[in-house]
Amino acid sequence: MSESTLKRKQDYYEKVRSSNYLASLHIAGFDTSPADLDKPLPARDEVLTKYQQDKPSQSAPTLPNKPDDQ
Repeated sequence: MSESTLKRKQDYYEKVRSSNYLASLHIAGFDTSPADLDKPLPARDEVLTKYQQDKPSQSAPTLPNKPDDQ
């Protein structure tokens, strides 16, 4: 297989994969555009820091009291 054919196949696969990814996000209810694929993803540490700050404090769930007559 020539190098140019392999490169074209790889480019085509990347294009289809990106298109399918955007379509699946759209089906899931997210607003997307092809420009979203060009945006760099945040680093793992940045994402963890953001969600740890936004996370509400978790306290033990309280159970309702049972009536005394049971």
